[in-house]
Amino acid sequence: MSELSVKHLLGIKYITKEDIELIFKTADHFKEVINRPIKKVPSLRDITIANLFFENSTRTKLSFELAEKRLSADVINFSAAASSVKKGETLIDTVNNILSMKVDMVVMRHPNPGAGVFLSKHINASIVNAGDGAHEHPTQALLDSFSIRERLGEVAGKNVVIVGDILHSRVALSNIYALKLQGANVKVCGPKTLMPKYIESLGVEVELDLRKALQWCDVANMLRVQNERMDISYFPSTREYTQQYGVNKALLESLDKEIVIMHPGPINRGVEITSDVADSGQAIILDQVENGVAVRMAIIYLLASKIKQ
Repeated sequence: MSELSVKHLLGIKYITKEDIELIFKTADHFKEVINRPIKKVPSLRDITIANLFFENSTRTKLSFELAEKRLSADVINFSAAASSVKKGETLIDTVNNILSMKVDMVVMRHPNPGAGVFLSKHINASIVNAGDGAHEHPTQALLDSFSIRERLGEVAGKNVVIVGDILHSRVALSNIYALKLQGANVKVCGPKTLMPKYIESLGVEVELDLRKALQWCDVANMLRVQNERMDISYFPSTREYTQQYGVNKALLESLDKEIVIMHPGPINRGVEITSDVADSGQAIILDQVENGVAVRMAIIYLLASKIKQ
């Protein structure tokens, strides 16, 4: 297969296993490019991409921007906080104004689930979902799977546990879709209050005991507690959360095997993982960041080649 089955990347649930394989093969190539002395390729010299962030973001925004510039695309950055959205402009109007500037692709983060799907029905440009509310974050899930494949050789058959605030996490949902699609076994672990009611319908098991989950897994993906999405308290205190669901060096060393530790960032050091775990050889957190650029380059490149047709 040499092209994606979709025109947009709205969520993992809309793509196929073959799409993921193609993205990874393309990302392998771009990873080699970004490690050269000259890190730029002229592939998208005639493509204009608008980054629309209606919600705060540091790593995702920088990663996309870097990916676009490495491909020589023209880039427009738009932050909702300093825009006409504050004056009551609708999403469609905002985007149409940007598109009238002849933009080919829109990378969008939005607080409302389904914002990308809604937009894809109304505008012609290709859309990449950079996170929509607590719904999906497809590029994060792809770079996470890519990082597992890089460290362990493949994703199929591996045991992966996602630990933490599953209820509010778009990273968890996208990761579950992506891992299941590639044939991994997935469990989720965290306080009962932070588990969505529908979670088992996704084909994942819930494990409330962290030690058991770590003993079972090859990879633990640690999520932070998303305080900004919570209007009530879901557990007694941060200290109690850390005692039950925080990973420290002593806990890792007490397991009878070595597991891989991942984190999508930002890390709350001392809450879900301690610094000596985050900075250890078992953690591939910085690899995830580097792979994020290569994977996002691959996605943008593959979507842009559909625009050019």
